Amino acid sequence: MKNPFMSAFLSAANRVAGTARAQATAAVKREAAKNTRQWTDAWVNAMTLTPKRKRKRAGK
Repeated sequence: MKNPFMSAFLSAANRVAGTARAQATAAVKREAAKNTRQWTDAWVNAMTLTPKRKRKRAGK
């Protein structure tokens, strides 16, 4: 006979673990994308010898 309390507990624990795993995976992907952009910008700037200028924001 199955234990309904254990089943509910394991379902909740699995849901929490899945959420944590998804957040960690998303953070790793964001970091990898950021690093790829920085690496690409650095190489493009090195090859063209003209660094990209940052635009200044208009004051409020």
